[in-house]
Amino acid sequence: MSSSVRSPLIVILCGCAIAALTFGPRSAVGLLLTPISDSHGWGRDVFAMSFAIQNLLWGVGQPFAGAIADRFGATRVLMAGGLLYAAGLALMPFSTDPLAMHLSAGALIGFGLAGASFSLVLGAFGKLLPAEWRNIGFGLGTAAGSFGQFVFSPFASALVRGYGWEATVLVFAALMLLVVPLSLALATPRSDAAGASRADGPDTVLGALREAFSTPSYWLLVTGFFTCGFHLAFITAHLPPYLLDKGVPAAVGGWTLALIGLANIVGSLASGVLMGRMPKRLLLSAIYFARAGLIAAFVLLPVTPASSLLFGAGIGLLWLSTVPPTSGIVATLFGVRYLTMLYGFVFFSHQVGSFFGVWLGGLLFERDGSYDVVWWIAIGLSLMSGLVNLPIRERPVARGALAPAE
Repeated sequence: MSSSVRSPLIVILCGCAIAALTFGPRSAVGLLLTPISDSHGWGRDVFAMSFAIQNLLWGVGQPFAGAIADRFGATRVLMAGGLLYAAGLALMPFSTDPLAMHLSAGALIGFGLAGASFSLVLGAFGKLLPAEWRNIGFGLGTAAGSFGQFVFSPFASALVRGYGWEATVLVFAALMLLVVPLSLALATPRSDAAGASRADGPDTVLGALREAFSTPSYWLLVTGFFTCGFHLAFITAHLPPYLLDKGVPAAVGGWTLALIGLANIVGSLASGVLMGRMPKRLLLSAIYFARAGLIAAFVLLPVTPASSLLFGAGIGLLWLSTVPPTSGIVATLFGVRYLTMLYGFVFFSHQVGSFFGVWLGGLLFERDGSYDVVWWIAIGLSLMSGLVNLPIRERPVARGALAPAE
């Protein structure tokens, strides 16, 4: 698609559609945990492990997918990711033992998300959008994932009740194929070091990694983002069964997840606006401290349908609002040349947190019959991340000019 056709609006619309499609099915996993476990006679820890593997491999694959997209353009990576994602969903009904489920719901979907999730979309936005569109683009791309959650959660709940979980994931697999044509609008140019100045960044991937890994603020960002992944994965997978255990109807669990997605549209857009008006590190710290207070209130107060929905609205405002300032800090520190890859390494920390959030939720529930310990771990991690982000220095790394060729 030519650059004249690809106006910023077209780029944002297609990118947001991809983000919504790819984030939607994985956000409904909590609605699938109980029916899948019951249909196979598994404990909650088995499918929780599949989801944990999915999150971990999403994180493992993200830097590599980002490096390929930075070097050769985003479209092929997005197409391959969408096809892997669709294949993983389509194979889930035929995965009748834990290993097969770990491969389909875990490995295939995990690697599919690495290639087709909103992280790749944000990287493409950083390269394709003019500077004046970039902050709002980051906010819209993040909010679109939450719109997918808002749409897919009640949709999944209705499909599971009416047709079973097997039909639900097959419908999702068919929808995932739409990523292929939509990705054509996000074609980014191949990276070319020729004629680059030192101010544009290192000439090689290894040089970019050395620069990033020698920057203390980058490590602080990586460390803090672990908590975001822990929260998102634990709540996505285990909040619906937690509410069922507390006597809250299953439909309320579906609407709570949907409300998280709806509220996060507001939170992500607000984050995209605020990051242009205040230091991004302070915005991140405020989000994490607010999460700690909200989760503590939810755990300490009686769990009712009303409190569940209020928690969904509150945590939704803070859900992915960390993503625009996090990606914005990476762009501020290092520029956009290797943005997709460098954000991918930050996102790897997020997904390690996701792995532990899902895995510990299932493991400790089977051990204790309760999620209480995991909730308090989530609160402690919130406080840690709020503190870790405060010392980040938001300015471009110092670079000299390239020496003239001899």
